[in-house]
Amino acid sequence: MSEPQALPLIIGHRGAPGYRPEHSEASYRLAFDLGADAVEPDVVVTSDGVLVVRHENEISGTTDVASRREFKSRRTTKVVDGVRMTGWFTEDFTWAELATLRCVERLKRVRADNRAYDGKEPMLRLSDVLRIVDEESDRGGRPLGVVLEVKHADYFTSIGFDIAALIQDELARTGWADRPERLTIECFELGVLLRLRQAGVRASYVFLAERNGAPADEVAHSGETGVRANTYEWYRSDAGLDYLASRVDGISVDKGSLIRTNAIGLAAGPEDLVARAHARGLLVYTWTLRPENRYLNLRFHSSLSGAEWGDWQSEFSLVLSSGVDGIFVDHPDLGVAAREAESVAG
Repeated sequence: MSEPQALPLIIGHRGAPGYRPEHSEASYRLAFDLGADAVEPDVVVTSDGVLVVRHENEISGTTDVASRREFKSRRTTKVVDGVRMTGWFTEDFTWAELATLRCVERLKRVRADNRAYDGKEPMLRLSDVLRIVDEESDRGGRPLGVVLEVKHADYFTSIGFDIAALIQDELARTGWADRPERLTIECFELGVLLRLRQAGVRASYVFLAERNGAPADEVAHSGETGVRANTYEWYRSDAGLDYLASRVDGISVDKGSLIRTNAIGLAAGPEDLVARAHARGLLVYTWTLRPENRYLNLRFHSSLSGAEWGDWQSEFSLVLSSGVDGIFVDHPDLGVAAREAESVAG
């Protein structure tokens, strides 16, 4: 059973991607300069079993791979977690090959200014991010954390990679296996979290729950077992929270799950999910708080421009008023400012 945080953690979502291309070294280091308590690397796998950090295993939107002639033939179509997609996938490259690619801005229209940094930095491995966190902890004189998101665990198993074992080995090799107070492991699939916990990997475990749908691993195996997959909505119910309470330390939900809306979809107040989870000893995190109109509840829009910043202060404040234990943000400085404002108001 976990205790609620005295103050919510500010978690740099893939670093500080509001200001630099996500998952780049500059993005991670800037996140800590702006006050983040932890950063969140998404972890996928290469053909030679190296853990790399990317939003997805399909990398055409976050690297310059599509412009590389030498990799033109690697473009392919796959079905990942039930979704058909075409592009370039990490599992079709060695780490040495991926190391030649450069990061680019993913949200090109919303964050056009970030495109000035396109092509300047290479991809990173999980080990690189862990090293950066250690260096920034030493530089800043405070213990900084990692919220490691396991991506597509069941999919990688289906093509011959045991991502849980790879993570366990990497944490042991880098010394992070001995830092449970600074390490959180999260996934949209419960199975891999349970395997890591049963293997003795010491960390806080957090189950990610989308607004709709069901965990990919449960859907994939429902036909074999005859057991219908639990929906993410069920996991947010009292019965679902009871089930999670004996298995993980927390639940992480999209911010819409914490905002009560009126009949026309305008924010009207906080939902009771945090209170219900806390009553069962579960921490609650939420994602992703962003200032642009495109990502804010309609109530807080400032204009019709999706890229323009709206009244992010009011939305951040509403989310924090739910009592949440941690917020994922693209702009860590805004998260820190919102937490300070909420602390003063409280």
